[in-house]
Amino acid sequence: MLFSWITLKQSLQETVSLALDAFTTDQRKDWRRTLLLIVTCSVTSLLLSSLLLLYLLFTLDYKLSVAGGITGCFGFLLTSAFLLSKTVRCLGTLFVISVFMKKSRNLLLTAGTSLVVLKNIRNTVENLTRLVRSMICNLKAKKASITAPFSNYINMLKWIGSLLKGVTDLGVVNLQSKLKVSPRIESENFELKLSEAEQKLNETVKNAQALMATVSSVTERLFPAISFLVLMLVIALHIKKFRNNMKYQNRFISRKFVVFDEKQKAEGKPHVLPLTAEEEKLYPFIPSARPTTREGKAVLKFGAPIISHAVTWIIFITVDALLYCFIDFVTKKLSELKPFHVPLMISFKGVATLIGIPFDEETQEKDFSYSVTLFEKQCLPEPELLLYNSLFPLSAILLTLLIMALMAAKVSQLRLMVCERFFATTGDTRVEYLHGKILRRRFKLRKENDCNLKSFILKVCLFIYLFIYLFIYLFIYTNTAV
Repeated sequence: MLFSWITLKQSLQETVSLALDAFTTDQRKDWRRTLLLIVTCSVTSLLLSSLLLLYLLFTLDYKLSVAGGITGCFGFLLTSAFLLSKTVRCLGTLFVISVFMKKSRNLLLTAGTSLVVLKNIRNTVENLTRLVRSMICNLKAKKASITAPFSNYINMLKWIGSLLKGVTDLGVVNLQSKLKVSPRIESENFELKLSEAEQKLNETVKNAQALMATVSSVTERLFPAISFLVLMLVIALHIKKFRNNMKYQNRFISRKFVVFDEKQKAEGKPHVLPLTAEEEKLYPFIPSARPTTREGKAVLKFGAPIISHAVTWIIFITVDALLYCFIDFVTKKLSELKPFHVPLMISFKGVATLIGIPFDEETQEKDFSYSVTLFEKQCLPEPELLLYNSLFPLSAILLTLLIMALMAAKVSQLRLMVCERFFATTGDTRVEYLHGKILRRRFKLRKENDCNLKSFILKVCLFIYLFIYLFIYLFIYTNTAV
């Protein structure tokens, strides 16, 4: 059982190694390598086509049949391109790796910012709109409820008038009087101001919603496509610089460099390994799990925009949450307020006298009290909070960005190793150039050290000569004086 497991493991490793070699080279010596190349290209194109399918379905809202047809054609063309061109395979591999690079970081940061704009900032504008509309609604309701207290006062005056009419009826002489009360409230200007305020509010909200809808549409539809094209252009430029410019990021000691240096050493030619401590800082080995100072600075440089964007997101989310809490708190307190009761009791006392002697007394009372509400319940704002709709996606984006920041320093090394694997001839030329560069640097430093040593010896000799000359001069001067 153990023997069969070891055999299976070895055969699997050989198959993976052969598939990797067939994918990174154009050598098709037998049918097995050709079959593995077809399978590898098909799997890679399937992964990339699935990203296109998700983009068409969930971003552009295409139907499944249309998105599936476009994705199928794209996958077929991509598989064909992978089979025909090694450069296209390198481009696709670097595209997958570049998920962890700067352009992908900017893409995720833009996605997070768009999410905050579409969710939290839009929700903040909606809550403010609800608050202003509730104030306008309350003003309209107050305008209608202003006439209620006046009607009570009118009824009170009519009641007093009826009582006074009974008093003025003397039997012999009857005084006729009519009490007419007509309330009038000048509210045309008030209504005009309210309608203008509501119209401006509706126009502002409409313009803001149209702007956000436009930004949302452009961001969701065009930005991923533009980012994809820009990323592919950056990768193509990287491949071009790697193949044509020997100085481009050529400071890493790879396995191929070690083999070349051992070959130089075996042939009796100058070799550079092992490196000095200063050279190890300038020319690090790859792949290496140990982080260097330069890699730490790269991680900090990569993470600085992430921190600034995260702080901005937190500020906007906090403002949205605080506004929601404020409106919700005010709404609850206003709904708990009871109407203000305005007591208005009228008491009328009549005393009948005959020749100055009271013989009858009558007291009449009537209640004209009314209540006034501070804020109409039907006008209370109902705020909305979309905190969970933005926090979970933003948490996933920040977690991905954190992983990318930790891997940012190593991804550049991995990208160079991939290019070196696909373009072996260019990799050999770059290794020879770096080897010669290190040798030239050592020769220059050795020459400078020799010059410094000669200068030091010359200074020592000059000092000794001056010391001897001074000693002889003092000796002769002392003897002459004696």
